[in-house]
Amino acid sequence: MKAVTGETMQQLDRRTIDELGISGLILMENAGRCCAGAITAAYGGNKKVVIVAGKGNNGGDGFVIARLLSGQGWQVRVFILCSPEEITGDAAVNLQRLDEAMITACPRPGDLAKHGSAFAGAGVIVDAILGTGLKSEVRGVYAEAIDLVNSASAPVFAVDIPSGVDSASGKILGKAVRADMTVTFAAAKLGCILYPGAELCGTLQVADIGIPEQVIADAPGCEFMDHAAARKLLRPRGRQTHKGQCGHCLIVAGSSGKTGAAAMAANSAVRAGAGLVTVAVPALLNPTMEIKTTEAMSLPVPDGGTGFFCGDAFKGIMTAAAGKDVIAVGPGLSFEPETADLVRKIVSQAALPLVVDADGLNAIAAQPEVLQARKSSVVILTPHPGEMARLAGITVADVEGDRIGVAKSFSSRYKVFLILKGARTIIASPDGEIAINGSGNPGMASGGMGDVLTGVVTALVGQGYPPFFACCLGTFIHGLSGDLVATEKGEIGISAVDVQESLPYAFKTLLSNAMNGSS
Repeated sequence: MKAVTGETMQQLDRRTIDELGISGLILMENAGRCCAGAITAAYGGNKKVVIVAGKGNNGGDGFVIARLLSGQGWQVRVFILCSPEEITGDAAVNLQRLDEAMITACPRPGDLAKHGSAFAGAGVIVDAILGTGLKSEVRGVYAEAIDLVNSASAPVFAVDIPSGVDSASGKILGKAVRADMTVTFAAAKLGCILYPGAELCGTLQVADIGIPEQVIADAPGCEFMDHAAARKLLRPRGRQTHKGQCGHCLIVAGSSGKTGAAAMAANSAVRAGAGLVTVAVPALLNPTMEIKTTEAMSLPVPDGGTGFFCGDAFKGIMTAAAGKDVIAVGPGLSFEPETADLVRKIVSQAALPLVVDADGLNAIAAQPEVLQARKSSVVILTPHPGEMARLAGITVADVEGDRIGVAKSFSSRYKVFLILKGARTIIASPDGEIAINGSGNPGMASGGMGDVLTGVVTALVGQGYPPFFACCLGTFIHGLSGDLVATEKGEIGISAVDVQESLPYAFKTLLSNAMNGSS
């Protein structure tokens, strides 16, 4: 699913009007028709609708909705948050097409509050107040309207985006409508899929309003990884597939007290379809690792009897890398100085694709220039916001304030693939391509989930998936596995091993949907 900013959407509208000759009135009519159809399908049992409209094109869409629902026998009230003469352009044309008896102008503070009984009796309330062009905090009559809409008991339907949500970032600009359903036009808006805005959209539908698919495809934007997008990336296995064709992963992980991280990464790679997995661990920990990783092979490397990787491990790791398809470095390593030096040496010298997580990222953060003097053409980093802040030399607040921008900038600067974890994980490629993951749930906020993700992505790289596809598909599968667990157990108390064990079912779910052609 394509996701764009409100500004990009305005450019799409303009191109469609200027270059393709499709008028703004037709686009507005199509938008209103799509919304009216969605409202009727979802809320047609109670045909009383209150539409709150601003003076822009979002309000114009609301006027089309009012006309169409009125023609279907709905009892319609339209409240406009300005004087009628302030409405211009296509919106004014559609306002003039309405029966004046259904229109009430509420241009001053306090005007709308006088009509609380209309809101109380509504079967559905339509938010057509502000739309995607909003850039500043909501104030005055618009703020009052949002409060009144949110305090009503009726379900709320948002036109294009809940009013008050920044269309580019999902930020709440002062206050915002909390919708039960949102119909957005032509492409999803980033504000509808990034938090906190995503939480205010309710059920999100993308409506075709007549903008050609190629125009949308040519526009700058992000790919939202939903089931349909992930299915396109997943490759079914041939009937003659054998383990030698499914990749051999080398995972460098673990330290005293953190063998669990190494085991989860290795076992998750197995569950994600890797043909063979070898996990290199400090020699002292090898007996423990052999118990925890039945299917994966363990490789003891020199540790000086400490349970931590030391410089002497490098030769053994590089020897083990021969014949492998991918190396993962980081889960449970600790931040011992010798271990950090080892990580940086691996990153600079290994020619195989690399997946780096956890303490591997901390080692790089201390000397990020190692990324610019490396041999591997494919390096995948999987930071959480704290690790991202250390890598980029900024604060966590800076990261969270512009997740897409930070990921895109770092990925481009260091020519790495980046998975910035969190609610709506951001995936960035060195060429500027961005994807946003749509799977996962709050139950996955527990230790070890990142180790599972590392194993999944590593396995997909080892199986020959292009690195950006491996990042996108791996992140989605990881979240989908968590969603399957949450469906069965709820969102409290999910463990990383629960998600790890559910990985084959996530692949099965995605493949089954693909074969059935369902969404």
